[in-house]
Amino acid sequence: MTTGADRAAEEPFHHPAFYYSGPAEYLAGTIPFIESALSAGEPAAVSVPGPNLELIRDALGAASEHVLLLDMTEEGANPGRIIPGVLREFADRHPGRRVSIIGEPIWPWRTDIEYPACAQHEALINLAFAGRDAAILCPYDLDGLDERAIADSLATHPVLMDAKGTRKSADYDPGRVIDGYNEPLPAAPRSAVERGVDRYSVDNARWFTTAYGRNAGLSAHRLVDLEIAVTELITNSIGYGGGTALLRIWTDGDLLVCEVSDAGHITDPLAGRRPVDDAQGGGLLLVNHVVDLLRMHTGPAGTTVRVYLRLP
Repeated sequence: MTTGADRAAEEPFHHPAFYYSGPAEYLAGTIPFIESALSAGEPAAVSVPGPNLELIRDALGAASEHVLLLDMTEEGANPGRIIPGVLREFADRHPGRRVSIIGEPIWPWRTDIEYPACAQHEALINLAFAGRDAAILCPYDLDGLDERAIADSLATHPVLMDAKGTRKSADYDPGRVIDGYNEPLPAAPRSAVERGVDRYSVDNARWFTTAYGRNAGLSAHRLVDLEIAVTELITNSIGYGGGTALLRIWTDGDLLVCEVSDAGHITDPLAGRRPVDDAQGGGLLLVNHVVDLLRMHTGPAGTTVRVYLRLP
């Protein structure tokens, strides 16, 4: 029987999970990966949390000038932004060439709200890069991450690496993670304010949302982001989700939360994560770029998209 790992081994795309414990093991796995790419004349990029980024920068020395170095806690704070805004953005800058990227989107201080989007992101990389000549190494901190993150990584990566060597993952099944975290979102609190929206009340919904955000303390710049996100979500719902939408908005600690629900079903798992030239879904892509987190549940009964913006 041919397994998912066997099929993945035939792909030009190489997507290993790299498990490390401590700085020495981290550098032992990441630096040879970068040096191998540079020796082969391949474009190389690194997007990892700040402390690990500095470890790599120091270890590379002068060679760091030939590597794109990005802080993943900034570039990938919203996991939905990583594929289009970091990985594909870099790969598409080098058409016809193999690229090597280190991406570390899951770190110990990721919140429980963020984690499902992170796990889905790791699974969706396999769809986004299927058939492409690229390598993306994903480090996992064995000392800081919980058992769930490590277990999910076995399903989202066809190849596993650690200090002992490299092996295929017998549990490789990215679809399980994509579907498994497509679960109903927690119910909105009683404090949430809601409005029904149709094509005649879009402007009113936009005004109401920005007024709520202003009263909650969002800066002028973030109010623009909120207006863009809500406008895109409502417009998508009216155009593709049955003609009406239900808008809810509330605050949760230092977060402003807004969600839009409709009767539509989003069947493309990469919706909102494809570069705009690839396919439809440009509205969700724009939303991913302006919010701090996007969570979604979609199915035959309808779709709910929930976005989060941090309050000052």
